[in-house]
Amino acid sequence: MCKKRPVNVSAEGWERLATAGAARSFDAGDVLLRQGDPAAYVLVLLAGRVKVLRTAPNGAVLILAIRGPGEILGDISVLGGGDRSATVVAIDSCETRAIPADRFLHLARSAGWETQLLIRAMGRIREGEAWRAEIAGLPAGPRLIQALLRFAASDPDASGPAASGPAASAVVTLGQAELGQATGLARSTVAAELARLRRLGLVATSHHGIVITDLRGLTAMAGPGHEGV
Repeated sequence: MCKKRPVNVSAEGWERLATAGAARSFDAGDVLLRQGDPAAYVLVLLAGRVKVLRTAPNGAVLILAIRGPGEILGDISVLGGGDRSATVVAIDSCETRAIPADRFLHLARSAGWETQLLIRAMGRIREGEAWRAEIAGLPAGPRLIQALLRFAASDPDASGPAASGPAASAVVTLGQAELGQATGLARSTVAAELARLRRLGLVATSHHGIVITDLRGLTAMAGPGHEGV
């Protein structure tokens, strides 16, 4: 069973969540939750990774985050009482537990997690808003660099040996089309910017995604505020 758990949820509490509800499995590419649907349940992510997407009224799709084991998916809508605010798609095979909304709220209230989970959910909303605002005014190159660093930090399987050697590496498990969705850039623009970064020796491409071959060098190009990535 997944040992990761949300902040402020005890090991015992996570055990209760991870064994509640019905087991659901998803293959890569499956939709776990769909934006606009009723918030009838939450999914506790035990294994695998997902991407979180939001579709704007004009049809534009923005990838907000990558989440991994130990996440509660769909809690923002259940706690807030609205429809799904984003779509969640499996990056690879995922194992989850589906907990009906009323049972999840009962568990949260009886265990005293409700306030902490609300704070966490609001933090996720602010995170998404901050990301949209951050990239809105950036030209293509810096926008893509910010996205690569963001997903290298948020993808639980992305980070490489960050503490070893002068050119620590990471893998961002998103393709060019997905990076376009994350940045609002055309795929051709993403390809051109990645080619420039490859020439600089900062990234490479593989069937797993984008390999940041020099994480420190790419961080330096992003400017102040990313030293800890």
